[in-house]
Amino acid sequence: MRVLLVEDEKELSRALSKMLTKDGYDVDCVFDGADGLNFAATGMYDLILLDVMMPKMNGFDVLSELRRKKLDTPIIMLTALSDENDKVLGLDRGADDYVSKPFSFNELSARIRAVLRRRGKLVSDNKLEYAEASLDLTTYVLSTPQGEIGLTAKEFELLRYMFEYPKFVAAKEDLILKAWGLNSEFESNNLEVYMSFLRKKLSHLGASFTIESVRGVGYRLAAKS
Repeated sequence: MRVLLVEDEKELSRALSKMLTKDGYDVDCVFDGADGLNFAATGMYDLILLDVMMPKMNGFDVLSELRRKKLDTPIIMLTALSDENDKVLGLDRGADDYVSKPFSFNELSARIRAVLRRRGKLVSDNKLEYAEASLDLTTYVLSTPQGEIGLTAKEFELLRYMFEYPKFVAAKEDLILKAWGLNSEFESNNLEVYMSFLRKKLSHLGASFTIESVRGVGYRLAAKS
């Protein structure tokens, strides 16, 4: 899962990034509110950790602007402000949780898992499920009752995104953004190659569904005909 950490204290940012990476998250770090808003607005993140007191734009304003833009990415506020009114302000503006500094990483990690579960993205601490298939978020293993198979990093990112939003057609641009990032020169017509690999692996595992192409748009999960 891809996490955006918006924190102007660079020493704390480095420490949190290291620990989140150890937990299996892909982490991007920015150090002021304006950059935080720009990065978050791309929609490429599964979770945003947002400090309140920052240069250029404070976290409350970033939060309000993201929610005004209808971005529903889970957001956890990180702040030294412990006053109840500040917590209420953050939650009322659309934050999913609020962690006061100083905090332990174990607490933050537990709150991240809780927020993601509430959003329906996790069926346990480290798995996503669709139909009879299960995708392990730490080992990149796809399994069904008939067996299991490992995925490459890119295959994993693509299938994970589709498992998280199974009712929607995944646009090619969004899939490329999730798997290859903002600065990728990857060509969209090569995306079909990766989808073909995934279809073959789903078929090998006897899955009841496959990945269906939607002409001119992208891909979706669909029951086998």
